[in-house]
This record gives sequence, C-alpha cells and structure tokens, in this order.
Amino acid sequence: MAVSNWNLGDEGMCPQRLVLEHVTSRWGVLILIALDERSYRFSELRRALGRVSEKMLTQTLQTLERDGLVHRDAKPVIPPRVDYSLTDLGREIGEQVRTLAEWTERRLPDVQEARKAYDDSRRAYDDSRKAYDEARS
Repeated sequence: MAVSNWNLGDEGMCPQRLVLEHVTSRWGVLILIALDERSYRFSELRRALGRVSEKMLTQTLQTLERDGLVHRDAKPVIPPRVDYSLTDLGREIGEQVRTLAEWTERRLPDVQEARKAYDDSRRAYDDSRKAYDEARS
C-alpha cells in the first residue's frame, strides 16, 4: 500500500492510520501482548502491565474493544467480575505485535549501537562547528 493512501484527508485521520495508532500505542502494544498469552481480569492486567493508570487502561481497553480486538466478558455476580481476552482479530494482530516486540528485543543492541554512532557523529559535528564559529569571531 502506498504511503499516500495513509495521508490525512479532509475528514481527518484515515481509518487505517487510526487503527494502527490504537494497536501501536504505548499501552495498546502491551495489552495485546499480555492478552495474547491468556485472558485477564482488569486488576490482574493492570498489575501485569505495571505503571498504567486505571483511567488509561480503561480507555485503551475500550478503544481496542471498539476496534473488535478485545472481548470484554462481564459476569453478573457480586462482586462484579470482568474478564478481557482477545478476539480472533485481536489474536491475529497480537501475533504481529509480538513479532515486532521480539524483533525489537533481539535487535536492541544494534539500535543502541546506531544511536551511539549517530550521537558521536553529531557531537563531533557540533564541536567542529563551534570551533569554526569561535575561530571566525
């Protein structure tokens, strides 16, 4: 698919970009990976993810549920019990997200090396530019 098909139009964000944004959001990725392993109750999922606010977890789960990726199963018991799991669509994208996360983990040393090379090069350029400017002053 051409990048031009993903550009903003008159009506705002195109549908593909919006779904991609939901799936690849900070908490969307982690929720999909966690639910790919098993279903969770809300409080279990929050503990498993760590450092996510109740509000953010609720909003992200609702967004993923609206997109058809997460199933919310509310049981009519006291106290209320709500379980979250992936739908078939959610499992499909969950596998893709997990593959991306595994690639990131596997290739992180290479990314860190590239960042260091860039930072070193940039620092050398900035230093030489500063020396040049000082010499001209």
